[in-house]
Amino acid sequence: MTTLENRNVFRLIYVVVNFGRGSDVLRIAKEKGISGGTILLGRGTIRNGTLNFFAFYESRKEIVMMVADGETAQTALEALNNEMRFDRPNHGIAFTTGICDVEGSRELELSLPEKERGEEKTMRHLITVIVDKGNAEKVIDAATEAGSKGGTIVNARGSGIHERSKLFAMEIEPEKEIVMIVSKRDTTQKIIANIRETLRIDEPGKGIIFTQLVDEAYGLLE
Repeated sequence: MTTLENRNVFRLIYVVVNFGRGSDVLRIAKEKGISGGTILLGRGTIRNGTLNFFAFYESRKEIVMMVADGETAQTALEALNNEMRFDRPNHGIAFTTGICDVEGSRELELSLPEKERGEEKTMRHLITVIVDKGNAEKVIDAATEAGSKGGTIVNARGSGIHERSKLFAMEIEPEKEIVMIVSKRDTTQKIIANIRETLRIDEPGKGIIFTQLVDEAYGLLE
């Protein structure tokens, strides 16, 4: 378990790639010292005929999530960018966000960096919205109206027919959808406000929104 002094030294790495490339992401990451990750299936969104989530053109996506200390995360991101060429259109994106605590990972406990990078470099946020199934497109529409380039939609499922997963005390059942949007820092509040108003998020059971700071990023549109 991390201590208060070590808060935010870990990085949650997100890599969004076209369907079938998630295994390549894990292979490269493992070569750079990351023990493993989780692959989620998602779909991109198209809004203006040429752009969808982060300049992708194929709708089916794989979202790879991995945890590492800051130094390892930076090394892995650079290796992923070099091999997968996120600077080219339709090749994917990768970015990191800070997390405060990690449980059950001895590898991470043994490799904590001494210092944490400051937040002054943060220029973007990751907005995550959890809503009932069928409302994800409404979230995307509201975000786009407020300046977003699009988002990725993930179908959330519980762990079993009689079990339910929870995130921030909100039950995640098969009829939920998770929308992930990366925004510029100066447009984040406008996007969130429009989603809250359109989806009536403040009403009980309508959904939940939370944001994370985005650190290093590759392949994002300006």
